Amino acid sequence: MIASAVVAATMAVVVQDQTALRAAPRVSAAQQAVLWQGDLLEVRGERIDHLQVWDHRRERAGFVKASQVRMLTLQEADAPQLLSVLRFLRDTPGAEALGIAYVAAYLKAAPAARIDAEPFDALGTMAERLARRASSKKAGETVSAHLEVAAQYGVKFRSFEREASLQLCYDGDAFRRVLSMPSSPLAQARAVLALTRHDCIDPAMLPLARQDLDRQRAALLDRLPPAQLAELGEPLKQRLRVRRAGVWATLAFQRARAGDGTPAAAQRAIDELAAVDRNELGDDEQVEYNDAALRVGASRWGALPALAPSGRLAMRSEPGEPGQTCLLLGDTQTPLLRRCTFGTVWMSSARVHPDGRSAVVSVQPLDGWTELWVLRARAEGWTVDVLPPAASEPGLGYLEFAGWVPGGQKLLVAREARIEGRLRRSFEVLSLDTLNTEKQASTPQWLQLFGQWQDARWKQHTVSLR
Repeated sequence: MIASAVVAATMAVVVQDQTALRAAPRVSAAQQAVLWQGDLLEVRGERIDHLQVWDHRRERAGFVKASQVRMLTLQEADAPQLLSVLRFLRDTPGAEALGIAYVAAYLKAAPAARIDAEPFDALGTMAERLARRASSKKAGETVSAHLEVAAQYGVKFRSFEREASLQLCYDGDAFRRVLSMPSSPLAQARAVLALTRHDCIDPAMLPLARQDLDRQRAALLDRLPPAQLAELGEPLKQRLRVRRAGVWATLAFQRARAGDGTPAAAQRAIDELAAVDRNELGDDEQVEYNDAALRVGASRWGALPALAPSGRLAMRSEPGEPGQTCLLLGDTQTPLLRRCTFGTVWMSSARVHPDGRSAVVSVQPLDGWTELWVLRARAEGWTVDVLPPAASEPGLGYLEFAGWVPGGQKLLVAREARIEGRLRRSFEVLSLDTLNTEKQASTPQWLQLFGQWQDARWKQHTVSLR
C-alpha cells in the first residue's frame, strides 16, 4: 500500500526541487544530499530557521530550511486539509511527485471507512502524467528524480523500447482500485482510458496473451452503462469512442488470424470511428483519433464480404503451412500463381484489372499495418510486388487500392501512415509497369484521374476520406 511509506512520527514533505540536506543548520554547511519535491522526512528537531531531519530513503540525517518543506502531523483531523491540497496538486503539471506524497499522507490520516475512490483517482492521474513526462524527449534530471520519489511510495512503472525511444507507463494499480470501488462516471471513464492505452502494451507480449488483453480492454471500454455515459462531457465520450475504434480494429485483425471470418469486430470499429465528433477533441486527442483511423483503415476489410471467385483470374485463398494463408490466382488445380504469407489476406479487397493482366489484394501482416500486393503478368510468368504504407519500420499505416485507370496501365491508391510521429496521407497514381508514383496529392480532388476512375466501392468504405 502507498501509505506504508508514511510512519506515525512527525513528518515533513519537501515542496521544492533541489532542496539541500546539509550537515548543519547553515546555508554554508556541507551538502549531504539533494532532495526533491515529495521526499518524505522525519522531523527530529528545530534549529533557528532549519529543521533537523532523518531521510529514511537515503538513510541519512541532516538539516533542511524550514521554508522548503511542509509539516505533516497525519492526524485524523488533518485529513480534510490534506485532501484539499491533494485536489489542487492533482491538476498541477509538474507537481506529480508532491501530489503522490500527499496521497500517501491522506491515506495515512483518514479513517479507513471514509476513504473512497477519489485519492486513488488522483494518484493514478498524477502517476500517468508523470510517466508521460518521463517518456518525453525533453525529460531530464528532474523527471528522473520525481520517478524515484514516486517509487518510494510504492508507485510502479513499466518501460518498453518503442521506435528507438523509451516508453514509460504507470502500471495502473490505482485505476484498478477505482474500478473496484463505488466511484463517479467521470472517475470510471478516466480509469478505463488509462487501462486501455495502445502505447502501454508490451510489444514483446506473446500472441495469446495479447488476445486476452485486448478482449479485456474491449470489456473495460463497454463497462459504463448508457445512463452513466450520459453524465460524461462530450470530449470524454468522444475519447471513449476513439479508443473503442482502435481496440475493435485490433480485435478484427486477431479474429481474422484465428480463422474467425465474422464481420462484427471490424464493423464495430468502423461504427465507433464514424460516431466520433472531431470538433469535441483537443489537439492531443486528434492524434489518437488519427491513429485509431489508421488501425480501422488497416482492418476495415473484415467488415466486407469477399467477392465470389469468377473467371480465369479469380483469386482464392487456402491454408498453407501452420499459421500460413496461401493466395491462389486462377484455376485451383493449376494456378497461375501461388503465394503464401503469415499475414492476414483480406479476400474482400481482391480486385482484378479489366484486361486480365493485373490484380491487387490487401494483406495485413501486423496489427495496424496493411500492405498492398500487386500481381502482374510478365514474360517470365506472374509476379507479386508488395507495396508498404511507408518506407520505414512497420508501425501504423495502410496502402489500399482506389481504382483502375482503363487503357493507361495506371493504378490509383490511397496511402496513410504515421512516420516519425507525423501523419502522412496521400492519394497517388502509380504506373502499373514500374509501380512508381507518377502523381500524388493530399486530397483526391486535386487529381483528375481520381475524379474519373476512382472505385465506387473504395469511395464508399475507405476511412482516408474522413
